[in-house]
Amino acid sequence: MHLRKLGRSDLNVSELCLGTMQFGWTADESASFAIMDAFVAAGGNFIDTADIYTTWGPDGIKGGGRSEEIIGRWMKARGNRSKVIIATKVRGRMSDRPEDEGLGRDRVIRCCEDSLRRLQVDCIDLYQTHSADLKVPIEETLGALDQLVKAGKVRVIGASNYPAWRLMEALAQSEQHGYARFNSYQPEYSLMERGLFETEPRPLCRNYGLGVIPYSPLAGGFLTGKYRRGVKVESARASDIGKKYANEQGFAVIEQLEVIGRSHGKTVAQTALAWLLTNPVVTSAIVGANTPAQLQDSFGVVGYRLNAEEMKALNDLTKYPMNWREIWD
Repeated sequence: MHLRKLGRSDLNVSELCLGTMQFGWTADESASFAIMDAFVAAGGNFIDTADIYTTWGPDGIKGGGRSEEIIGRWMKARGNRSKVIIATKVRGRMSDRPEDEGLGRDRVIRCCEDSLRRLQVDCIDLYQTHSADLKVPIEETLGALDQLVKAGKVRVIGASNYPAWRLMEALAQSEQHGYARFNSYQPEYSLMERGLFETEPRPLCRNYGLGVIPYSPLAGGFLTGKYRRGVKVESARASDIGKKYANEQGFAVIEQLEVIGRSHGKTVAQTALAWLLTNPVVTSAIVGANTPAQLQDSFGVVGYRLNAEEMKALNDLTKYPMNWREIWD
């Protein structure tokens, strides 16, 4: 699996990143170990988690930190800490106390210590703010993150789900005060979800050298190829995904992905991931799985890229009505 430099940092991460929000929820510990083993065996080295994974599971808020704990036990059992890049996040609520959320200075530092303990590591490779906290001055959050970097508890910092203006504000404050700067950005981004990232964050990331790590690259499963015209999909999420994407545009995208993929001997999902990874601003695409078998199809994107004609065919199908967008390309 190819390694790519993450932004302007010294981290070299695999072109696929393993998402772990399902660990301790829809994948038990044994399955989670097997998934991580398969990922590393395929050449992957980049694993993404968050402290709140998985507070939406059957145990509610008590399920927070479970994914980090599983990853920590796996690294200890395998003795491979030096071979993997671990990314986690801070922002969401971790207890029933209303004040136990956000990006205030003391909380960021305390949550980092908690994540270090759960992961059983001395340093987090990539520590990300999970979403913006507009109640806290950005310089307060950056000051806390900078303190963690200087203490050797965090190597690199990044942001997820920030509006472009807040991301730009953070970069400016880091430059003004000499704080550690965001080196990565984690947005929702796929063929079916383009406008929010491409309109403003994409040119910002490209201009300021932030590595982009998209989540939900297969649009919640719609771009796996199982959604077809006239085919009923049975799953917990199928109804919501169908309402959002199962329309003429969505099916046209699936059909074009299939045509392109067939010419390369690749699947619909592999071609959707290739569309992302062909974009030079994207560093690594986050993929998840409940079993090693589900993960195998994603590995087919390794080294697979689309040509300009193929990219245009897909882009034209999902182009949103902003004619000025081309000035950023």
